[in-house]
Amino acid sequence: MNTVKFRDIRYILYAVFIWAGFMTVSKAEETHTFLRFDQLDGWQEDDHSRAFSAFLETCGDLDDPEWKAICALAKSRPMDQAASQSFFEMFFRPVLIEDGEPMLFTGYFEPELSGSRTRTGRFRFPVYSLPGDNGLRRLSRRQIEESGALQGRGLEICWVDDSVELFFLQIQGSGRIRLTNGDVLRVGYGGANGHEYRSVGQELIRRGVYNRHQVSAGVIANWVRRNPTAGAELLRHNGSFVYFRELRHVPSHKGPLGAMNRSVTTMRTLAVDRRYTPLGAPVWIEKDGNDPLRQLMIAQDTGSAIKGAQRADIFYGSGDLAGRAAGRVRDPGRMVVLLPINIAFELAPEEAL
Repeated sequence: MNTVKFRDIRYILYAVFIWAGFMTVSKAEETHTFLRFDQLDGWQEDDHSRAFSAFLETCGDLDDPEWKAICALAKSRPMDQAASQSFFEMFFRPVLIEDGEPMLFTGYFEPELSGSRTRTGRFRFPVYSLPGDNGLRRLSRRQIEESGALQGRGLEICWVDDSVELFFLQIQGSGRIRLTNGDVLRVGYGGANGHEYRSVGQELIRRGVYNRHQVSAGVIANWVRRNPTAGAELLRHNGSFVYFRELRHVPSHKGPLGAMNRSVTTMRTLAVDRRYTPLGAPVWIEKDGNDPLRQLMIAQDTGSAIKGAQRADIFYGSGDLAGRAAGRVRDPGRMVVLLPINIAFELAPEEAL
């Protein structure tokens, strides 16, 4: 887009939106509520420079001309906290996107497992890469685990010592595996079998084993270990099976790769439903609950359980501490997507202005 034209349109639209306050329009089941930045709870108190750094991690991969223009400006000079905040306020418009379902925040993390490049008596649970055969790819979790349909096909990346931790590695989609020789192997999402994701936590609630407020990843893991036969059946309730790929070029100081094939950032990356929230977009979150959060995140990941306009997964980091923190999160609130002003403007019909 021509630079002068982009600047002129940007200032005109920004003025229109600021004076308009906010408006709500609907399209099918979605509603879009346009907000001002002073309507975002805690906006002034956040460290926007951290979100700005996370934004730079993936903005160069965005193809839309509006996003490209904004990314070029973002990369043109370093920005401190004040400049980062001004950048987001100048080039974006907060849009509350809803589909009629209540907001739900959960957390995810990068687990660390113990493993071996060779199968042993201890390390006997395989981490599989994606089969080349479509028929094998579509096998259910039960078929893979009970019949051993993938064994002996050279698909094993390594073996780990805990089937429950392997199950949660599949839920998270990426992780670190500390090998017997001290090396750390990093694996990322390589594909899935296409079967529906079914929550084992919800199944325990349905059975009356636990109440909703009691369920967490740790509680599920402990129950499965106390009840090995019934536990294995519970895990197979989720027919979705995730394959992995070895990540050889991700620096150790960076997070795992997300859906944009770039490293995610602890407490600044959000997994979203890309049908409603474009990947790479800044997202303001207002998470309530025991550990409330008010901060700017970047939508850089997705997840099979993340469905809906007001549904998000917060990346809490790597290791056991991050896992425990992430496992406690199941909170209400709201998330507000920051869209480039021209893109936000296109959501509103002319009669709404």
